[in-house]
Amino acid sequence: MMKKEKGLKRSIGVLGLSANIINIIIGAGIFALPAIVAAGLGSASIFAYLFCGVLIILVMLCFAEVGSKISHPGGTYAYIEESFGKYAGFIIAILFIISMISSDAAIANALVDILGSFFPLFQIKFIKILFFLVLFLTLALINIKGIKEGILFVKIITLIKIIPLLVIVFVGFFDINIKNLYIESIPTLKDLGEISLILFFAFQGAESALSINGEVKNPQKSIPRAIFISVFIILITYILIQTVAQGVLGSSLVAYQENPLGELANQIFGPIGLTLVTIGAGISIFGALSSSLLSTPRILYSASIDKVIPISIISKVHSKYLTPYIAIAIYSFVAFLFATFGGFKQLAIISSGAILIIYLAVSLAVIKLRIKEKKNSKLETFRIPGGYTVPILSTIIILYFLSNLSKNEMIVTAIFIIVLSLIYLIINIFKKKNI
Repeated sequence: MMKKEKGLKRSIGVLGLSANIINIIIGAGIFALPAIVAAGLGSASIFAYLFCGVLIILVMLCFAEVGSKISHPGGTYAYIEESFGKYAGFIIAILFIISMISSDAAIANALVDILGSFFPLFQIKFIKILFFLVLFLTLALINIKGIKEGILFVKIITLIKIIPLLVIVFVGFFDINIKNLYIESIPTLKDLGEISLILFFAFQGAESALSINGEVKNPQKSIPRAIFISVFIILITYILIQTVAQGVLGSSLVAYQENPLGELANQIFGPIGLTLVTIGAGISIFGALSSSLLSTPRILYSASIDKVIPISIISKVHSKYLTPYIAIAIYSFVAFLFATFGGFKQLAIISSGAILIIYLAVSLAVIKLRIKEKKNSKLETFRIPGGYTVPILSTIIILYFLSNLSKNEMIVTAIFIIVLSLIYLIINIFKKKNI
């Protein structure tokens, strides 16, 4: 299931794609996660990580199978468009782009807030806007210049963000009080489900990282391997951080929900530790943003090629750098505007529901593509063992998560999808008139 790729170069290997996935997923959340999970489950927090790890592995297995079958640009959007048609592709593309833009805007604001805590100058509105302009312009230029430059930058940032976390884990192990890790009671399935819902969002991001799949070498093998490597590293990192935070801070961990790792570093290294972790949080946020700017514009590019988004200029590829420069420029500019004006509470609600809907669609795509595959069984692609067990379990779990959304979130998401459906209908009416 390959499409013409309009000059994009396949230059990303397993390591580069793994770094991109890790960089997007490990963002700002890990710096608040330990206290939030401890507040819900106490010393039994480890169960939530294991439970959530199983859930995300099921979803990522679905991504791995579909990603090995559909390797043209666009990632998640391409999977859905190829499996269910242009209407589904249009809905997923717009939901995904809106979700990521609002997320990137929030990340950019979090980054400038961290800078503002050290340098009051960044609290001035004009300076904030100037910072957003320089930030998005710099990331856009890096990614327009070439996918190799963009992925190299992602690899460097990933190392910079992972190393301090591992140092805290390693040194912190010597300060653990075993009594703080004693599990007094096993959490109920209800409590475990509620906390795992929070953790599920802390694991999201691979769907954006896979948007560069049209530039991955040997995608049938590279995509599944990169997914397994990155999810394994992330899960182990999260579990180790939670264990050290719980073991060192004990019951007081829940009192530091704004910056639990900062307090952990303060306990281990003193005041300099708090400063270093705060800087690390800024780097981590910046890293997640750089990966997003590398990945998500490819969805705009792919949707334009397929004429799902009927603006042909978006699908242009730079004659020298062979990158979708118009898509990168447009995405960066819109993200800059969102970051500048701030807010977007309703967009955040749409984002939460949108990601779950996207995961649901990918799980169902596994089943749909397997039915199609029977007609061409010679394709050498990754296949999840166990028949339809994994996609069915993944679908059930995601439906469970969707059922936990508030009524307002469900209503806003439904209204947004209806509006998008009407827009798609209008676009197709104009297309028919112009034929």
